[in-house]
Amino acid sequence: MAGKRRRHALGANGDDLAQPKNITGKELSETEELSARLTTLVEMLDEKGIINKKEYRRMVTMRLHEISKAGAIEELDEEL
Repeated sequence: MAGKRRRHALGANGDDLAQPKNITGKELSETEELSARLTTLVEMLDEKGIINKKEYRRMVTMRLHEISKAGAIEELDEEL
C-alpha cells in the first residue's frame, strides 16, 4: 500500500467514524468521499423522518448563496 493515503477519522469520544476500507476501484478524493458520506447521511435522516430532504437542500442553497455573496463583497472591499 505504498503511496496510498489512509484516512482514519475519530469522533469526539474517540470512536472510529470511518473504518479502513479495501479500495477496489479508483481512490476517491477527500471531497468526493465527504460528499458521498453527507449525501448518504441526509438520505438516511430523510427516510427516518428526522429531516426533510427538500427543506435541507433549500437551506443549503441559501447558505451557499450567503457565503458566496459575502466572499464577493469582501473581494470588492479589498479592491477599493
